[in-house]
Amino acid sequence: SCRPSLCDKVITMFRTIVLALALVGASAFAPVRPAASPRAAVVVSETKSDLVELAGKCNPAVKFFDPLNLAEQNFWGTSEEATIGFLRHAEIKHGRVAMAAFVGYLAGANGIQFPWPQTLKGDMPPFAGGSPEAQWDAIPLAAKWQIISVIAFLELWGECALDTHYMKGGKPGVYPPLVNNGNMQIPHPVPLNLFDPFNLSKNASPEKKAKGLIAEINNGRLAMLGIFGFLAESKVPGSVPVLVGKIPAYAGDYMAPFESNFHTMLYH
Repeated sequence: SCRPSLCDKVITMFRTIVLALALVGASAFAPVRPAASPRAAVVVSETKSDLVELAGKCNPAVKFFDPLNLAEQNFWGTSEEATIGFLRHAEIKHGRVAMAAFVGYLAGANGIQFPWPQTLKGDMPPFAGGSPEAQWDAIPLAAKWQIISVIAFLELWGECALDTHYMKGGKPGVYPPLVNNGNMQIPHPVPLNLFDPFNLSKNASPEKKAKGLIAEINNGRLAMLGIFGFLAESKVPGSVPVLVGKIPAYAGDYMAPFESNFHTMLYH
């Protein structure tokens, strides 16, 4: 059963979070009228033949591989082109997340941490035996909500602040700028964009950008396999032969990221 005093605290906390997100969302995602004329939208409607061509560039040995015929599906009653845009964007985005997760996992497993306290109480980031999964379980509940809230904001911004949505002719993989965005604005000043913050690719040639996209797709696919290899070995020792003895076992639940200090707070 739930302890009354604790339940009251948890309910108050959730009400505060919901109110804060609602107030931020109302101002952050309000459309604005840019002073300059909006940029011309580039319509990109890829077909299965475009995927076949791209697959040959990504991996000449495997080439096009679509055993579930997803490229011929029609998600949510849209169109084949819209479905392909969704799938392409999803792969690129998940590849980027996996690359960050792979590097983060290596950093956590090797004790590479920020040198400053993690909490106002002065607690340092937990090492937890070099297990990144256990490190997540060990951080405070408030820290987890901060991380999830930032991810939720970035996800909403990536969907709502585009010039043209990737399912409506927009280019898959594009993340809208946080600075000087003509579609929406953030109430708090942001110094840099999430994608290419230093404008390193601004003057790159189309050929160089195309080559970089191929590399990003391939690296993202490899990172997705890599991070899942880490997770599999941590739950089923010996399932990834090359990682035997290198990944500590994890007794927690990947599908319950708040379990260690959330569910146990409410029930006993």
